[in-house]
Amino acid sequence: MSGGLLVAGTTSDAGKSVVTAGICRWLVRQGVKVAPFKGQNMSLNSFVTREGAEIGRAQAMQAQACRVEPTALMNPVLLKPGGERSSQVVLLGKPVGELSARGYHGGRQQALLGTVLECLEELRGTYDAVICEGAGSPAEINLRRTDIVNMGVARGAGLPVLVVGDIDRGGVFASFFGTVALLSPEDQALVAGFLVNKFRGDVTLLEPGLDMLRGLTGRHTYGVLPFRHGLGIDEEDGMGVPPARAESRAWGRVSLRGTVRESAVAPPHGEDVLRVAVCAVPLMSNFTDVDALAAEPGVVVRFVDRPEELADADLVVVPGTRGTVRALQWLRERGLAGALARRASEGRPVLGICGGFQVLGEHIEDDVESRAGSVPGLGLLPVRVRFHPEKTLARPVGEALGEPVEGYEIHHGVAEVLGGTPFLDGCRTGQVWGTHWHGSLESDGFRRAFLREVATASGRRFVPAPDTSFAALREEQLDLLGDLIEHHADTDALLRLIESGAPAGLPFIPPGAPA
Repeated sequence: MSGGLLVAGTTSDAGKSVVTAGICRWLVRQGVKVAPFKGQNMSLNSFVTREGAEIGRAQAMQAQACRVEPTALMNPVLLKPGGERSSQVVLLGKPVGELSARGYHGGRQQALLGTVLECLEELRGTYDAVICEGAGSPAEINLRRTDIVNMGVARGAGLPVLVVGDIDRGGVFASFFGTVALLSPEDQALVAGFLVNKFRGDVTLLEPGLDMLRGLTGRHTYGVLPFRHGLGIDEEDGMGVPPARAESRAWGRVSLRGTVRESAVAPPHGEDVLRVAVCAVPLMSNFTDVDALAAEPGVVVRFVDRPEELADADLVVVPGTRGTVRALQWLRERGLAGALARRASEGRPVLGICGGFQVLGEHIEDDVESRAGSVPGLGLLPVRVRFHPEKTLARPVGEALGEPVEGYEIHHGVAEVLGGTPFLDGCRTGQVWGTHWHGSLESDGFRRAFLREVATASGRRFVPAPDTSFAALREEQLDLLGDLIEHHADTDALLRLIESGAPAGLPFIPPGAPA
């Protein structure tokens, strides 16, 4: 077998990432050696592979669904937004510069198609099947000429395309039909059919519509996946902005287990719960760090952007950000900087991770990211930070609070620690903790020891559950996604599609792509 498939979507957030992961897990359970792929990803949530390459977290989780190690080949182009109109371009795991959207789409993107297809071809030479994820919609007619992630990849590699639609949003039939009808004849010939995602109710009521859709398009629907609470993998960006707080522009949601078991908190193992407030800083990155906290029974995690929301928090987390100086300014403008300083003086726990660690320091020298030069930090940790053009990408291993810890580092800022107690290559002063390590809280023993420290400092009778395994929770999620495909998709037809490509003779649906 040497097959492949591109999972596209009618819109962003239609479910491409989870469907791709589900297909990968289903295939690997059938004994298929499979790998994920996404030619271009735009995300502030990234991961570091063992060879020191930076890729999107969604592809890292899809690799876990395949039970293989993630590599740079699986996400050759990563765009990390640094503002409204520019992004850092990460090519084959290494940053190669900042580009405006106009500069990228104006020529740079199209030039990368060859690299993307070469990476895909290398994966296809190694694995039995490669399941590719698209981005946004394949019918973005303004971007088709420079496309390196949707139909550009499908055409270049001869891949069949499965279009996913989120029926929970409504309008899924129009979205399916319109997606196909806005593609050129050559692109339409690769669109094999559809997959309905997040259906609620009696599927027999949907079947007449699916029959009519087949009559209109000549294309098969490969499955109807039911709505399930609490399903998800690490988000690509996950930024949803509540209308009342849109000026924040950085409202994150905890990704694992679908907004943390749909915000239902498991009963505490001890007598009290622990409340964790995460400052929703601009350009928030790798907010998946707090997923492991949210997975603990009795830990309540919420994202905040006002100082009064810190009042009842037992722990405040200042997360990573692609704009350290901008985040620092935002904290001051919001009054959160003063609230953090008061917490520190009262001995109430604060944890800074990566960019959040940097803002807690005494001084920042940044001629790279913001080019703001010399900027005073919050002064809560004895640390001075200087930004370097070279990005640190690492997978450190160490020990803290008597427990082994693993993590990963992604940062331009280099910290000079001038005092305090050493903590994961950062430091601790009183109840203020800072580290560049992402993912450290996924180490179960360390997480429990850290939460015990927080509970003691907060006067809470909270006891971490002794058996919470974050890795097992992730595996559970991936198995549930595989179950959805196995039980609710036409797996025989899906396997034929992956092995043999799009069916011949698929009809053209007018009007097609504009000239």
